[in-house]
Amino acid sequence: MTATLDPDRLLDVLEVEGTRLAASAEEGDHDRPVPGCPGLTLGETVRHLGSVYRMVLSWIRAGERPTRWQRQPVDGESVEDYLRDGLRSLLGELAAHHPAEPCPTWHPHLREYGFWRRRMAHETTVHRVDVQSATGPIVDAVPTDVAVDGVDEALHLWFTHRLAALGVSGTRHATVAVRTADRTWLATVSTDRTSAADATESDVAAADAVVTAEPADLYLWLWGRRAVFDSTVTSDGDYDAVAQLWALLRLATR
Repeated sequence: MTATLDPDRLLDVLEVEGTRLAASAEEGDHDRPVPGCPGLTLGETVRHLGSVYRMVLSWIRAGERPTRWQRQPVDGESVEDYLRDGLRSLLGELAAHHPAEPCPTWHPHLREYGFWRRRMAHETTVHRVDVQSATGPIVDAVPTDVAVDGVDEALHLWFTHRLAALGVSGTRHATVAVRTADRTWLATVSTDRTSAADATESDVAAADAVVTAEPADLYLWLWGRRAVFDSTVTSDGDYDAVAQLWALLRLATR
């Protein structure tokens, strides 16, 4: 699984989206529910992301998964400033190392600084959408190149690797072609594994179902920020196969 975006572009996305998220949060009610994450509030979303930044930084510096890090703002510190401080530290650490330089991660094969550039760029983008969805009617669009890269990450990192790590598979065999822009992937589900790979037109023709959407809509659909049969996403073929794909991704990305 290789990022489709330039590593420096991913670092820019992380900075821009994190800064935008903090600014948007300051305009909203911290107790307001986040539509895409039942049970989570706006303020808790910001705190969570600030904690994730610190967890990743601790992981990189310690060389192993941390058990302790600063999970909350200090007394008198807003959650927005807590997030901004964590973002600055993480950006500095990632920018100081070449993307191909070895680095500890939670993936057994993708163990370089570039993994965290991509992972944190998308973690931040999705939560920026969450925060803006909770603060008002205007949600900034996810750029097309970011969305396409995020679709690729969702299918390869989460649907393929994460579900296997969790020991989760499907209840029936099915294949779903996932299409956006000029890219097509084939998501395959069986009772013992899940996987995704770039698809050919013959793969699409033989698939049980085909899901098509604009890049930003598909990106948010895969992350559960759109309903399984949302009007922004076109599903053709076996609807049960589509629902299984969507439900498995909910387990992978929760």
